[in-house]
Amino acid sequence: MINVAVDAMGGDYAPQAVVEGAVMAVRESKYEVTLVGDELRIKKELAGKSYPDRLSIHHAGEVVEMSEAPAAAIKKKKDSSIRVAFELVKQGRAQAVVSAGHSGATMAAGVIILGRLPGVERPALCVQMPSAKGQTVFIDVGANVDCRPSHLLQFAIMAEAFAKGVLHVENPSVGLLSIGEEDTKGNELVLAAGELLRNS
Repeated sequence: MINVAVDAMGGDYAPQAVVEGAVMAVRESKYEVTLVGDELRIKKELAGKSYPDRLSIHHAGEVVEMSEAPAAAIKKKKDSSIRVAFELVKQGRAQAVVSAGHSGATMAAGVIILGRLPGVERPALCVQMPSAKGQTVFIDVGANVDCRPSHLLQFAIMAEAFAKGVLHVENPSVGLLSIGEEDTKGNELVLAAGELLRNS
């Protein structure tokens, strides 16, 4: 069974909102959920709620604040809820991590604790959006400020794999968001990345 480690201390109105979401998730799915964070606060939020025994708590005594530098916070706060959630995956006690908290710290924890996949120079954030034809996958939506054309090609490959493997789209089309659809439009990064995509 898949166990999802959830950063219970991250995001707006945490842990209340996160705990409510986790309870809904175990009721509506077959997944196990491990809430990672301040055990006393999590138990307080769970009091009086009924839920399957596939929901558990793993204590973590620190929280990465939104104002903190991502990598430094992950290295310094070894008992932070975000870091501990990724440690559970590394130990094989969970298979996925969900956090509504500090996205930079979440990305940093993934790289520092789990490493990158071969051939992936940078991680990327992906978002699904509804469209007239189903779902559109946007990548990267905020993890990287300065990219090289090769990074954009890697992001396209990852998004295509996501569309095929998760959304079950047999032959997803891949595009590059720019200021126009003509091949000659866009800055140097977009033009170079477009050439790489056309030749891939």
